[in-house]
This record gives sequence, structure tokens and C-alpha cells, in this order.
Amino acid sequence: MDEKIAVAIDGPAAAGKSSIAKALAEKFGYIYVDTGALYRAVAFFASESGIDTQDEKKVAECLKGLKISLEYKNGNQRVIVNGKDVSEIIRLPKMSMAASDVSKIKEVRAFLLDLQRDLAKNNNVIMDGRDIATVILPDAKYKFFLTASPEIRAKRRFLEFKEKGIEKDYDSLLKETKKRDYNDSNREIAPLKPHKDAIIVDSSDMTFDEVVRYMARRMEDQ
Repeated sequence: MDEKIAVAIDGPAAAGKSSIAKALAEKFGYIYVDTGALYRAVAFFASESGIDTQDEKKVAECLKGLKISLEYKNGNQRVIVNGKDVSEIIRLPKMSMAASDVSKIKEVRAFLLDLQRDLAKNNNVIMDGRDIATVILPDAKYKFFLTASPEIRAKRRFLEFKEKGIEKDYDSLLKETKKRDYNDSNREIAPLKPHKDAIIVDSSDMTFDEVVRYMARRMEDQ
């Protein structure tokens, strides 16, 4: 069996990881794995079960009744929770902070670890998240840390929500972005930080296409 290639893209919320990873996956013919969607799926299941996502004990207990799988249709990742496609509903704004809550829970991270590693073992993957290079795939051939200023990321989220017809206040989004950064960077389990070998990409002053070209070039040069 040919050795599979893994690309790890870490970074804070709303840095553009998913969009960039999708574009690179399409360019290189790899499978794109959005790990953030997995944590959103856990948060969704807990919420639907009437569990406060900050109640670590109850969230951990509810994992016994949870089965998550990923399916790929026309190159797009679909998230299946206990047989139900939840790909759209987990993208609702309220799921963002809930996902941040459950991502702090060690039982949740252990629950998802094997699923993520199995995908990389059996496929060429581009995987994005908070701890892909530092924890999930430390041997990934290519490691990137994609970031941008909180203000730029909040503005991007504002425009994204506006395009979807969702009304959100920019100032509240900026506050939420900074809070998410703090939570992700200061959690006890797998805090957000660049891998020592990661290529840092600050997209604050770059267009989408410029970021894709830069990262693709770095992959082709290594």
C-alpha cells in the first residue's frame, strides 16, 4: 500500500482554514477533513439531548449513544450523526461556542481521535482544526498554521453571515472571536498553538487566491 500523505492546517476560528483546505484538497486530489465539524457534531448531539455543553461529565456520558461518520458527496464532506445528516444545522452560530465548550473535554477528544487518524491512514488528506499537527497528525508531511488578526476574522464572519441572510453584529462577533481565541489557546487539553515545524501563514493582508497559491507552492517545493 502506498504511503498516504497528510496535510495539517491549524489556526484560530474564522482564519479561513476550511475554505483554504477545500481548495487545496481539490487542487491536489486529496480528501478534505473538517475536524471542527466533528466537535460541532458532538455539541449538536449533546444539545439535542438536553445537555449543557459546559457540563463535562454529562457530555462525556452522552458519547456512549453517539455515532459520527463522514461521507463525501461530489467532493463535499457530509457529517452524519446517528444516521442523520447534520451538515447544515451544525453550522448555525450557536454551535460555534458549544463546539468550543466540548473541545475542552478530554473524553470528547479521545472519542474523535481514532476517527481522524483512521481517515489519514487510509486516504491522502488535508485536515484542518486546532491541534492537527500538534496532537492528531504529528507526522503530517506538511504542517501549516493559518491565522489573521481578530478584527479581520470577525469581519469575514460578519460578511459570511450577511451573505447567508443571518443578522449578526460586528462588535459581538469580534468579542466572540477574541473569547474563542482565549478559550482555545488556554484550555488544558491540546491548546491552540503552532507546531514547531509549522509554516506560519498570516492571511490578514492576503486574498483567498494568494493564500491558496502560497500554500500550494510550499507543498510543491518541499
